[in-house]
Amino acid sequence: MPKEHKKRGRREEHKKRKREADGADDASKRLKQEDEVESVEQGDAFQDEAVDVTRPGGLTYYGMLDDDEQEYFKRADEMLELNQFDDPEARKLFLDSVYKEADGKELKIANSQSCSRLLERLILLSSPDQLKNLFQKFNGHFLNLVQHRFASHCCEALFIQAAPVVTLELAEPQTLQTPPSSDPNVVLVSMETLFLYTLAELEEHLGYLMTDRFASHVLRVLLVVLSGSPLEKENKNKSVLQSKRKEKVGVAGTERGQDWVLEKRPVPASFLEALEKMIKASASTLDSQNLRLLATHPLGNPTLQLLLKLELAHFGKSKAKDENSIIHKLLPDDPIAEGTESAAFINGLVYDSIGSRLLETIIESAPGKLFKSIYSEFFKDRMGSLARNEIAGYVASKILERLGKDDLEEAVALIVEQIPNLVERNRTAIIKTLIERCTARGVDTTPIKNQLEVAYAGANGFEVTRLLRVSESPVDDGKQNGKNDHSPEKVHGSLLAQTMMAVDGPLGNLVFDSLARLSPELSVQLARDPTASRTLQAALTAEHASVIFRRKMIQQFYGHVGELALDPAASHVIDAIWSGTHGLAFIRERIAEELAENENSMRESFVGRAVWRNWRMDLYKRKRGDWVKQSRYTAGNDGFQSFPESNGDSSATPPHRQSHAQNQRGGKHLSAIELARQRHAAKAAEAKKKGLSTEKRVKKEKGNVVSGAGGVESTKGKEKASVAAQ
Repeated sequence: MPKEHKKRGRREEHKKRKREADGADDASKRLKQEDEVESVEQGDAFQDEAVDVTRPGGLTYYGMLDDDEQEYFKRADEMLELNQFDDPEARKLFLDSVYKEADGKELKIANSQSCSRLLERLILLSSPDQLKNLFQKFNGHFLNLVQHRFASHCCEALFIQAAPVVTLELAEPQTLQTPPSSDPNVVLVSMETLFLYTLAELEEHLGYLMTDRFASHVLRVLLVVLSGSPLEKENKNKSVLQSKRKEKVGVAGTERGQDWVLEKRPVPASFLEALEKMIKASASTLDSQNLRLLATHPLGNPTLQLLLKLELAHFGKSKAKDENSIIHKLLPDDPIAEGTESAAFINGLVYDSIGSRLLETIIESAPGKLFKSIYSEFFKDRMGSLARNEIAGYVASKILERLGKDDLEEAVALIVEQIPNLVERNRTAIIKTLIERCTARGVDTTPIKNQLEVAYAGANGFEVTRLLRVSESPVDDGKQNGKNDHSPEKVHGSLLAQTMMAVDGPLGNLVFDSLARLSPELSVQLARDPTASRTLQAALTAEHASVIFRRKMIQQFYGHVGELALDPAASHVIDAIWSGTHGLAFIRERIAEELAENENSMRESFVGRAVWRNWRMDLYKRKRGDWVKQSRYTAGNDGFQSFPESNGDSSATPPHRQSHAQNQRGGKHLSAIELARQRHAAKAAEAKKKGLSTEKRVKKEKGNVVSGAGGVESTKGKEKASVAAQ
């Protein structure tokens, strides 16, 4: 008897038990939530019906595994997840036995709620021949599998793991010229051909698959594989290729997992031809109206983004003039002006939470002429208001990334006026992008610095604690209610502070000076805060951080180094101090002393052991002299770094210190032995100079004596000559 459909994973079981424990108190809430879910599903269904596409028939039922088979495959899944085999050969034998048991049941396993994970893990560990065999078993059923809730994940994993095999066969054709094997399951066809068979099976229904709840993700992965583009999950919460609720399935102790990393690779010409055919088919099956409906469709939008990006990246910017291209069907008017269909479409996307993502892709990938036309017509005079809006702000960020210096200066003038408003609304991402682009284009950041200084002003001027949203009264050491605060506002504030420190000059000094003014207690609190600690790490290792700032900042942690080394967040700050003590070897030794005093507690902690290892404290305990030598060598000096009070007057600095200071200003850090050689050479030159001056003085005195004697003789000769003449 078929089982009811349930959400996949242990997390849903936990939620179910929690709901049952809550009892009747939450009955009304459950009814309300169910009504909301039903209304959303109805809305999506209505929207899908609005798109005119060829729809496949119902899904095929492949049957169910019996109880014994389910139990076997569950145990096999657990063993693969733990990956506790004696050696690779033992794991290979186990995989062969599982494949033998699964022979003929692959489709049932792929559609099974409890066993589809096993198939994903098998795919991650499979050889090219095993992947080809699985391709062959799925052949003719891909249209059903990609639409299935569980089997679609198996298809994604299969495409991702098979993509490098295509590149390998392309580079080494001899791998296909293997003699016939006695094994009847060996597939002699190339992986390239298997992909093309799969594409031919899905081609007729591309328009429908673009908006299918499960197939749309598989279709995007297939597009990226065909294009040879790198496939990677950009961050944990947002990806064009992957659902937010995608369960991570991997194998312990192996690098191959569902982390969505696939390098850019060469692909055969047939793949690019198939990709172009897919893009043309997508554009030809849908007219402009249906394509624009996809722009605001939650599932169709990411697929449309990818198709548009691949079209412009792989087949040239001239596609914008092709009447059958996607970009031309979306924006057919030339020029694009107010009152046209293209103008109405663009204005409708700017403030739409889904459609704005497609507009970002258009701005990012459009040819220069098209971008300039769109910018000058719709956005040039609206950059300030766009930056202020929660959704349009992301569109404004993409625009800033493509502006030249002159246009960027005009945009800065409009956005700078909105900075107080942006700070008040915690929308600092656009400010971060603005600073980055000004730095890249060589635009003056002084107006931005002045506005930020006022917006985050406190009793002592600019206060970085306001930017990082850290309370000056310690509450549970930077943690609230026992939970880490990873709110977007804090993360964006930390990223803005790090961007400011990357700029040399007054803008970066705002953050450096504010951090240096913090009390030791507040500095420790910042180090313990998971988000704010990243700002401290960046400050200690920043290129433009002065030696004086780093010395003051690190001294704030004296007496707290041991406890900070045991904190998951602050331990990274202690690691950063190693790099932050460049030119400050004596401070590095002072920190090492504190770590050594807390050896027992650090060895008992996982985090502490990592810090102990990074600071090479075992060498410090066994051979302190060697550690000190290495530390001073890597620190770039052999002791205390002096800070003359002469305001740059080199006459107040000893000669051997002058050369070192000059090297520091020039960005070159000399090692201890290089400094010793430099001092020795200076002393030798000075001694040689003294020797030369002494020798010259002696010669001069001798010359004076000789010339005096010659004068007497010449006088006598003159007297004799005068007498003879008389």
